[in-house]
Amino acid sequence: MSNMDPKAMPHRSGTTDADWWRGAVIYQIYPRSYQDSNGDGIGDLLGIVSRLPYVASLGVDAIWISPFFTSPMKDFGYDVSDYCDVDPMFGSLADFDALVDTAHKLGLKVMIDLVLSHTSDQHPWFQECAHSRENEKCDWYVWADPKPDGTAPNNWLSIFGGPAWTWEPRREQYYLHNFLKSQPDLNFHNPKVQDALLDVTRFWLDRGVDGFRLDTINFYFADKELRDNPPLSLEERNDTIAPRVNPYNHQQHLHSKNQPENLDFLKRFRSLLDEYGARAAVGEVGDAQRGLEILGEYTAGDEHMQMCYAFEFLSKDPLTAERIVDVLNRLDTAAPDGWACWAFSNHDVMRHVSRWNLSPAAQRVFIAMMISLRGSLCLYQGEELGLHEADVAFEDLQDPYGIEFWPEFKGRDGCRTPMVWTESNLNGGFSEAKPWLPVSHEHLHHSVEAQEADPAALLHHYRRALAFRKAHPLLLKGAHNDLLAEDDILSFTRTHDGKTMFCAFNLSDTPSTTNMPKGNWTPVGAELGSTGPGPDGKLHLGPWQPCFALKRK
Repeated sequence: MSNMDPKAMPHRSGTTDADWWRGAVIYQIYPRSYQDSNGDGIGDLLGIVSRLPYVASLGVDAIWISPFFTSPMKDFGYDVSDYCDVDPMFGSLADFDALVDTAHKLGLKVMIDLVLSHTSDQHPWFQECAHSRENEKCDWYVWADPKPDGTAPNNWLSIFGGPAWTWEPRREQYYLHNFLKSQPDLNFHNPKVQDALLDVTRFWLDRGVDGFRLDTINFYFADKELRDNPPLSLEERNDTIAPRVNPYNHQQHLHSKNQPENLDFLKRFRSLLDEYGARAAVGEVGDAQRGLEILGEYTAGDEHMQMCYAFEFLSKDPLTAERIVDVLNRLDTAAPDGWACWAFSNHDVMRHVSRWNLSPAAQRVFIAMMISLRGSLCLYQGEELGLHEADVAFEDLQDPYGIEFWPEFKGRDGCRTPMVWTESNLNGGFSEAKPWLPVSHEHLHHSVEAQEADPAALLHHYRRALAFRKAHPLLLKGAHNDLLAEDDILSFTRTHDGKTMFCAFNLSDTPSTTNMPKGNWTPVGAELGSTGPGPDGKLHLGPWQPCFALKRK
């Protein structure tokens, strides 16, 4: 065995519960910024391994690791040049195997980020087809002739700014890129491309991964006819996906993504997962107009994705009771038998503590509310510490997106700064060297070490919230009903296996009163600050206070 190519060494997960993903809490790790193990200022796989006991202590079910594949790092791993190897800055395949083995011993599932819609322009597939129209991979990417006047084939725009087309003089054609020009889009209309990507998926399944987060899942196919996207009126524009100053928001992306052919590929992908038993995928649906509708299409039945997430709770719009009810009602209409995965923060958006300007009390009720939602959950590293968006100076910026639109949009570096483990080290215990992004000095006061020593810290509240969710199966797998927004109070019931829980949350800094539903209720969740009905039978909620109550038969 020791003489085998490590790329060929198969590993199988011990996961047996095919439904483990339903209601699971998934902890996202951005590997560049979690823990540096070799002193180069960049986080790596062995750094993650060293911190997995901490992750397991949170009570999460799985980890999602952002890309660690071989890459020129123009978009920090989301530009892949080798899908089946680890970039040396992160370690090796042997390190990844150690990560999987350690996670499984700790009871954690491992999900990895697959970027299938595009590759790096340094990927051998693109290098082979870029120089000629006459080779076996000549149509593995989306190529098109110019218009008669030499301009791009259509009006499609890149999310990262400018046209979505770049001229390749060797072919005298344009290639499509929905992101950086160094991230050419694959041609999913070619079955050989699909086969190659499914082979990549199989490679990682054989190494023991329990599932995948599928980046930009609705971008896989482009319109075969390359028709122009229609414009959006000012009233129709939505900056959920791209910042307001980005002209990407001026179009309805009717033809550049969201194509119906994608459903057939997702069936192929799901069929492959099912060969391996208890495996699951969550798709990222990036669309400002039809996000929930697409989520419903992609998670309908048992042939597509197990779960998807849209950007409704990742946007800057305040998360009021009314807005939450609106989103959940629209989801029920769009995806009556689908399954959502909710997130407040991730590596692409401003941290929600800053985005919504949450006080410490508000942070506590928001996680209490989040663990009560029907669906699965994603937590982003540092969220459990209450980290706010770091202020990264322009000269320290790494993100090409932020550099392009500075200063109106500062990019994604503020949510990607290193994890803070200790207060005593200048770099927060992340690295002995200068980190790839500066550690926020304000973050040091929120370090894991400091919060472990403080029983009243947010970190412990997160642990209690996740334990509470796991102790009540109806919060994991149950239905939700009776959705109501009454002023600042959000309320609903969760039902499963003959049991009912009433959940209510005061999402404001002023006391508020509402009526309890009819029935006999037993308050639960005191460890989360929950209260029950008063002597008058009404529910009196203090500022940022939740209520959990189980119905007695």
